[in-house]
Amino acid sequence: MINVFVLQNGRLNQVNIETRADLMNTTPVWVDLRDPTEEERFWVKSIYGVTLPDEDEVKDIEASARYYEEDNGDLHLRTDFLIEEDDGPSRITTVAFILAKNILFAVHSEDLPIFRLVRMRARSRPGSITDYKDVLLDLYATDAEYSADILEGVYQTLEDVSRSVLQEELSDEDAAGVLNSIAREEDLNGRIRRNMMDTRRAVSFLMRGRLLNSEQFEEARQIMRDIESLDGHTAFLFDKINFLMDATVGFININQNKIIKIFSVASVAFLPPTLIASIYGMNFKVLPELDWTFGYPLAILLMIASAVTPFWYFRRRGWLK
Repeated sequence: MINVFVLQNGRLNQVNIETRADLMNTTPVWVDLRDPTEEERFWVKSIYGVTLPDEDEVKDIEASARYYEEDNGDLHLRTDFLIEEDDGPSRITTVAFILAKNILFAVHSEDLPIFRLVRMRARSRPGSITDYKDVLLDLYATDAEYSADILEGVYQTLEDVSRSVLQEELSDEDAAGVLNSIAREEDLNGRIRRNMMDTRRAVSFLMRGRLLNSEQFEEARQIMRDIESLDGHTAFLFDKINFLMDATVGFININQNKIIKIFSVASVAFLPPTLIASIYGMNFKVLPELDWTFGYPLAILLMIASAVTPFWYFRRRGWLK
């Protein structure tokens, strides 16, 4: 799919593109290609002289392949964007940006919520975008806002987990659910941190390239400050996650120790009856108690008393709680 956007009266408007002629008759500021076909790639190359990278080139993580400038002046960037959905796990997708012919070309394999948000804002805020570099900076700024919103969700989830962990009784089933939630939020927090690190590198590359005017340079600096604040928040959340993880594992150990304590108390309590039964179970001919009329019931009572006495003592000392 190819989406073409032009500036009209200070607004970013989308132009319907169905044929090569439609693309030739427009003056775009942003050409967004989602999983482009070979025909759409040919259109871009024949009209603008821009060769779009394939999927393997987009996913290349080498620093030299992620940010570079061609001999003709075309600027290439590879940037990671976060996708977080309610019905599935979060993931990172890579977008290839090409700045050429005063146009921003974007190549990616799936639709991104950040791109949708930028398109919606640009239509409702006239004058917010003046050229293709503003589009790119707006994408990076929206990416930081999107990550901040997800971090708020992570913090709220961890608050709910905290109330579960700090309740009076935490069963093993509850602890398993808590650990699962903590693991999910830790993974999401790590993806946010990675995404922000990559965005910082991309914005820093633009600032070093001296392609931005004074207003755009100041906007880039604001994006860097926003990312810096998010880094501090992700570090705080990592500490909170570690605390909740340690607390949950500690409660699990306490529950296991309670079970082990019960077995220990039971083994100690039943040791005296076992000793008495062993004595009277000896196969010796001379045992004074063999001729007692009440020897058997007396031995039974003695074993019961020897079992109850330790339980009474342990309960009095509070060891059974």
